[in-house]
Amino acid sequence: MTSTIGHDQDTRDALAAPFQTYEQRLKTLSEASVEQHFDAFADIDWDHPDFAIDPTDERWILPEADVLGRHPWYQALPQDEQIRIGLYRQANITKVGLQFEQILIAGLMNYAFSLPNGSAEFRYSTHEATEECHHTQMFQEFVNRSGQDVGGGSGIFRAVSPILPLAARIMPFGFFFGVLAGEEPIDHVQKTILRAGDDMHPLLQRIMQIHVAEEARHIGFAHQYLQHKAPRLKRHERAVLSVAVPLIMRWLCDEIVVPTKKAQRDMGLPKSVVKELYWDNAESRKFLRDLFGDVRMLAEETGMMNKVSRRVWKLMKIDGPTSRFRSQPASAAA
Repeated sequence: MTSTIGHDQDTRDALAAPFQTYEQRLKTLSEASVEQHFDAFADIDWDHPDFAIDPTDERWILPEADVLGRHPWYQALPQDEQIRIGLYRQANITKVGLQFEQILIAGLMNYAFSLPNGSAEFRYSTHEATEECHHTQMFQEFVNRSGQDVGGGSGIFRAVSPILPLAARIMPFGFFFGVLAGEEPIDHVQKTILRAGDDMHPLLQRIMQIHVAEEARHIGFAHQYLQHKAPRLKRHERAVLSVAVPLIMRWLCDEIVVPTKKAQRDMGLPKSVVKELYWDNAESRKFLRDLFGDVRMLAEETGMMNKVSRRVWKLMKIDGPTSRFRSQPASAAA
């Protein structure tokens, strides 16, 4: 875990270096993709005995870093039920992440299609698409080996998935904010779990380590792109996008974090527990706000915060203090 979190810091430090142009920062990201990248099947020994998925393994019990894992209802269940639900939940979140990254890959290819020769954006976009392809292979292999018949995102999410990548050509600024809407919640949760140091299954830990290491670059690119393009927005574009951003953030966050109706039935979650967890009680509301500290910081930097949009952020229950720097721990930002 040290090397992946450390690599995350190295990426942030490189992007924060003064006097670098936008193109130079993209070159830094591209070079990092060459120097440190992972292959879904070369860098995970899927058949190693330690990585075998035993559906009775206690390490599938959800950690307290998971909002469901720390809920009294879940903690009061018999151990075998905690394990069953824990394995299913991990598999379903992984499946949603896979579906989101398939949309991202398609969007990156749509965006890169019209880029000119010599474009630094083209080179980095294709590096990222390559890495995301390995992530989808890694995620699907985990789902397959888990033995869980998970569906991933909601029916609406899956229905509109062929359309969403088109936004990368039509309104790329909004698309890359949407990228962060999917990447930031997953990244936040995985870092929280890894930092907690709980006794987790080594296969899931390895998958998270790889994902966190490479997502540092992907999130970094989205931030760099949005900061670079924001001054070029027309006034009416800025006004519309400032309101659209918090709506996109909340929708995609719910798709990734909140179990679908099918998942709720399969796990046996009572409606009262689901309502409380997503997002009625004070603790879960704080968790929801904490997911977007970095994005609120970026919205301020790119002019996406105004009197109207602040009300939308609050209406979506994702308002709150902004991070002072990327990946700032939530406790420090509170």
